[in-house]
Amino acid sequence: MSQTVTPSPTNLEKARSEGVTETASSSGFSAFSQETLALTRRLFIQLQRRPSTLVAGIIQPVMWLVLFGALFQNVPQGLFGESQNYGQFLAAGVIVFTAFGGALNAGLPVMFDREFGFLNRLLVAPLESRFSIVIASAIFIATMSLVQTAVIIGMSAFLGAGLPDPVGLGLVTAIVLLLVLGVTALSLGLAFTLPGHIELIAVIFVTNLPLLFASTALAPLSFMPTWLQVVASLNPLSYAIEPIRHIYTHSNWLLSDVVMQTPFANVTMGVALMVLLGFSAIVFLSIRPLLRRSFA
Repeated sequence: MSQTVTPSPTNLEKARSEGVTETASSSGFSAFSQETLALTRRLFIQLQRRPSTLVAGIIQPVMWLVLFGALFQNVPQGLFGESQNYGQFLAAGVIVFTAFGGALNAGLPVMFDREFGFLNRLLVAPLESRFSIVIASAIFIATMSLVQTAVIIGMSAFLGAGLPDPVGLGLVTAIVLLLVLGVTALSLGLAFTLPGHIELIAVIFVTNLPLLFASTALAPLSFMPTWLQVVASLNPLSYAIEPIRHIYTHSNWLLSDVVMQTPFANVTMGVALMVLLGFSAIVFLSIRPLLRRSFA
């Protein structure tokens, strides 16, 4: 004789509840993905209508490579560390500074949306999560930075700086993304904090060049006076530049290799990556309460 086991009402309700929860979670993630994709697509449409932004973002670093490389092409070999020529030394600095400059401008579209009232329309729209606005900006800036990085790597290889191996290129990409995500988050935080785009542009202008010259982008740490060595050792850009430069000058590199000798201690490639990761994490944790208040 067969025996039929009928689930109790309690089990049925539990199963239905779990099914509803899973469906709601899946539906929420799908809606969040669609929102993020739509907002990211909007930014690329704006870029398509104003391609001069991308063109200028590519031409400027290429000019840096060509002009600065020509300016210092006759320096004695070995003057700038283990680099074969100044173009090879400069390539890492141009890659990082270009990505940094693009990420620092990430808050400008959001600021203009604030001033023109479009951001208010987004905030009152029935979005699954308003953080899709932030994620869309981060995806857009990261994509732009990777395009610029690819052009700079190709151009520097053409000018004699060489080309890292595939693993090295992957690590260069990861370093650029780590820096870009942290600076993008910082720029978006400023976009929600400052009163207008004039103030944001002023902050960008004030911080851009000083951070460039207070890093190892244009000269090694040993060329600097002691006080500037201390400043450059505290600059996150230096912790992105030196690992990339080490990848360019060493075909067999390890995470335990020393990439920078600061006044405090020797910094290995692994430590530099941890510093960049910590920088991005601190920025994200710092702006999270601000974004919550802005999106409330």
